[in-house]
Amino acid sequence: MPVYATNKKARFDYEILEKIEAGLVLSGMEVKSIRTGTISLKSSFVTFHKNDAFLTNFHIPKYKYSGKVLDYEPEKSIKLLLKKREIDYLRGKSEEKGLTIVPISVYTKGRHIKVEIAVCKGKKKYDKREATKKRDIKRELARKMKE
Repeated sequence: MPVYATNKKARFDYEILEKIEAGLVLSGMEVKSIRTGTISLKSSFVTFHKNDAFLTNFHIPKYKYSGKVLDYEPEKSIKLLLKKREIDYLRGKSEEKGLTIVPISVYTKGRHIKVEIAVCKGKKKYDKREATKKRDIKRELARKMKE
């Protein structure tokens, strides 16, 4: 199960409440580009249109060996493959105050490309400072234990 991309910024900026696995609707060239590991999850989020969920601002660059491709958009919205009750649940969570839905990682499961999305709550500035302090202390302890 190789992981092609992770959203480290989301783990720092948000407190993750719940995770859900979803499939992606992709073209062949997009699949090849993802498998090279050149995708970016920065500033991407989940939106809802009618009865479908879409991943917005998900950057998939053009596959470098594809030749000329007309009308290719690297940041187009990509449809998520979820069950109806999951979409309804996520839509309800996104309408709650202070909650957002962001992708955490993109990986393969068998031969399918999956994305792990999370219901998140934004961290305050002091929470982020606390997280960096804990990380620095942990790193310092690891160095001292090594010596």
